[in-house]
Amino acid sequence: MMGTPELKIILEFSAGAELLFGNIKRRELTLDGNQKWTIANLLKWMHANILTERPELFLQEDTVRPGILVLINDTDWELLGELDYELQPNDNVLFISTLHGG
Repeated sequence: MMGTPELKIILEFSAGAELLFGNIKRRELTLDGNQKWTIANLLKWMHANILTERPELFLQEDTVRPGILVLINDTDWELLGELDYELQPNDNVLFISTLHGG
């Protein structure tokens, strides 16, 4: 089958994290399957394309800031290699904010 390979994943945001992303709690993404997508690459893509409010509340340098939990298919990303985790088709990446107040 010809055509560009695609990597389809789902992003979800909860507990306030969605407020930084246009208040959209769930997004189905189709990424370019010709490149290797890690969480590090995904965060850069999110910052460039869908992060709408106060990036400092989500990102700190090249990673998510402390207080943002990241679950990949319901598993803590710390068990999966964090930024080095390579996204697989149909992965579900959930960002949960534990930051409240402001």
